Amino acid sequence: MYHIRTTKTGSGATAIQVVRYENRKMIVVAHIGSAHTPSEIKAAKLSAKQWIDKISKQRSLFPVDKKSASTLLSLQKCHYLGFYYNFSYEIISQIFIRFKFHTLHHNLLTDLALMRIIEPASKLQSLELLKDCFGVKHLRQHFYQTLPNIVALKEKVETRVLAVAKKEFNFDFSLIFYDVTTLYFESFAEDEFRKKGFSKDHKINQPQILIALIVNTDGFPIAYEIFKGNTFEGHTIIPAIKSFQRKHKVKQFVVVADAAMLSQNNLKDLEVNNLCYIVGARLGNMSKSLIKDISNKLGTIDGATLRLSTQHGNLICGFSLKRFRKDKHEMKKQIQKAQAVLQKPSKIKRLKFVQNIGYNRYQLNTELMTKAKSLLGIKGYYTNLSPEKIDNNTIINRYHQLWHVEQAFRLAKSDLQIRPIYHFKKDTIKAHLLICFMALAISKYLEIKTGKSVKKIVQLFKKVTDARILNTLTNQEIALRSDIPAELKSILSKLDLSY
Repeated sequence: MYHIRTTKTGSGATAIQVVRYENRKMIVVAHIGSAHTPSEIKAAKLSAKQWIDKISKQRSLFPVDKKSASTLLSLQKCHYLGFYYNFSYEIISQIFIRFKFHTLHHNLLTDLALMRIIEPASKLQSLELLKDCFGVKHLRQHFYQTLPNIVALKEKVETRVLAVAKKEFNFDFSLIFYDVTTLYFESFAEDEFRKKGFSKDHKINQPQILIALIVNTDGFPIAYEIFKGNTFEGHTIIPAIKSFQRKHKVKQFVVVADAAMLSQNNLKDLEVNNLCYIVGARLGNMSKSLIKDISNKLGTIDGATLRLSTQHGNLICGFSLKRFRKDKHEMKKQIQKAQAVLQKPSKIKRLKFVQNIGYNRYQLNTELMTKAKSLLGIKGYYTNLSPEKIDNNTIINRYHQLWHVEQAFRLAKSDLQIRPIYHFKKDTIKAHLLICFMALAISKYLEIKTGKSVKKIVQLFKKVTDARILNTLTNQEIALRSDIPAELKSILSKLDLSY
């Protein structure tokens, strides 16, 4: 334990020192300076206290309040150096420790992930921001030198994230949600990894990659996989799920995915691996007779469901009045667009209810309109879960939780700015995605625990600043922290964090 000691010097001044005691002997750890007036002595003692706080994190029983500190600083010669956002860094670092990311022993990786949450930017700009905002310095070339090490940490990162999911959100592998999105590059050149394909960002001329994400019922990310940009998304689910199953030695769980993952081969592969599934059904691809039969049986009773046996497993269908109104409104708009286009043959374009009947002749697709009318308000889902294990409404409710994956993708793309990607080498791309995955896990943790968006939380963090003042008496830098808003205190309380 450190102590502040004052002693008279031969010249009559008062020396202020930081000391500790060992085996009944006093050891001078630091000489803060010499003072001649009471105000200088108080200022030097304040500097000694701040030296102890900085070096040992030792809390004083009688801390100096900000008003007293400001008064003391006004009595000595000081120079304003600017300010840091150290509060943001300290609090998010505590969450990183909760995830045990510090045990990766890669400060650059964790600092870049932290920066992705606070102020998304390029890697080089992030290094500048770390230095300017927090006083944290990393060599510019260190990122590229350690790229192979960063990429190799993917499995360790996922293991730590999974441990948090188990501890904090009771994740037990019984139910996972799977979806895929595309991430485009700020480039037009392709290679063996970055390929042009169907873009969910409508960047048809730019190369991309696919990223598959697995989340729990809260939308908290569990794992991710990367695929070439021209990979059909339906071909991603089996490799990704098998990899997840193999890594964690899980024998059985339920996978929830959208209709894009639906194929006979996919469903067979899931069953071969002893996995259950709930996937969206494309009812529009069914025969007119089956659609009519489903519509007649469900009727227009809100919440009505039915279960049919098909080649894809059990088909669960449900009717919702809310969906009926929405579907009817959308169908009306689409028919009006089709009718307007048919009035001007020179402006014919591809629309849902416009049918090409040959020789540049077009008409309303009445057969498709009849199908669509029969399916108003109806949504379908395939599953291999038996009715004895799970009822129809639970199947539907679980599928509706798939929005959590979409919300995680929106968070990654908007707040974390995961794309566009500016890297070109495969290892650099993988490192970028690992950094973003870590940032996504921390962001979702903050949102789930507090009920507020990570954007709002970061805004509140940034309101707390540390004024940097140089004590010209001791040549030491002193930090004065602004007050913490009440709303932020409430957030920190929900996170069970000290401040």
